[in-house]
Amino acid sequence: METSRVRGACTLTVLLLLLCACVWPPSCGASWMLLGLSSAGQGEEAGCSELPLTAQQREVCRKRTFLIPSIRDAARLAISECQNQFRHERWNCSTRQHPSVFGHELTSGTKETAFLYAVMAAGLVHAVTRFCSHGNVSECGCDARLKGASSPAEGWHWGGCSDHVQYGTWLSRRFIDHAAKNTSTDARGHALLNMNVHNSEAGRQAVVMTMSTDCRCHGVSGSCAVKTCWRTMAPFGQVGVYLKERYEHSVQLWTGGRRKSKRKEPPRRPPVDKHQLVFINKSPNYCLENRRWGVFGTRGRRCNRTSSGPDGCKLLCCGRGYNTHVERHVHRCACKFVWCCYVRCRRCESMSDTHTCK
Repeated sequence: METSRVRGACTLTVLLLLLCACVWPPSCGASWMLLGLSSAGQGEEAGCSELPLTAQQREVCRKRTFLIPSIRDAARLAISECQNQFRHERWNCSTRQHPSVFGHELTSGTKETAFLYAVMAAGLVHAVTRFCSHGNVSECGCDARLKGASSPAEGWHWGGCSDHVQYGTWLSRRFIDHAAKNTSTDARGHALLNMNVHNSEAGRQAVVMTMSTDCRCHGVSGSCAVKTCWRTMAPFGQVGVYLKERYEHSVQLWTGGRRKSKRKEPPRRPPVDKHQLVFINKSPNYCLENRRWGVFGTRGRRCNRTSSGPDGCKLLCCGRGYNTHVERHVHRCACKFVWCCYVRCRRCESMSDTHTCK
């Protein structure tokens, strides 16, 4: 009994230290992503006051404690999809056990920052909406706004259980943007906050834009005389692909800066669409390690010698070359069933080349 009490006190102390270490508001917004780094089952029973949240986020959590599992799932979803989309890139969405989780990339104002905030907001929309669609709570459930409407000419009507993405979007704004807007920062922080709020909304819109319409046929002998249709979210991997494309075509915003320009006004740009990702600073060189900026570099990363894409040794290793290692693999092969009753296999060996960046 005494041991469990001490263990609980230590856990709470660590979480409080994580919260206190968050000194600059733009980086504080991602402390909740620490929930995505914990192993399954660890801290599952923790209450709102014990989670790495800001004061505003804890208030939202207290009013809707039933959403705690969704918040944890959203953090895991966002981290996993970010690392999946960038697994072959020089920046591979690495994480660390720190309140900012993603390190310097979260506050650098670069394309990577844009993607991070978009995927975090999208992950929260997706996880909350999916939880609501299961019908476990009374506050949220299926989206019934279209139910009953029909198109007689086409022989179908709205029904079923449409994913209530509007509720997930509202909760995501309340949880992420509301906490950010209620902080005071300097001019640089204000520009970064505006950028993060825009990209967070672009991430939420990605969930909406990738939704699809599913239908079920009704009729004699499967004739499909009438169809019942509903709206459903795409798998989050598809949302990740959508956001990666927006990352590739992200738009840099002019913020004024300190350097004097001969122009009295900044160069005109076409208006930024709400679905686009925006950034204010150019990305650093991810080729070489830079501990000051938390960049790990690509030394030791595995590359594909025959690929001409970003995972190819030429691009991933930044022209430094690569080392080749021979790996020996042992596996079961030529398995046969022997009566009765076991399987007999041979022990086979194979060799393969592995290439890592110098």
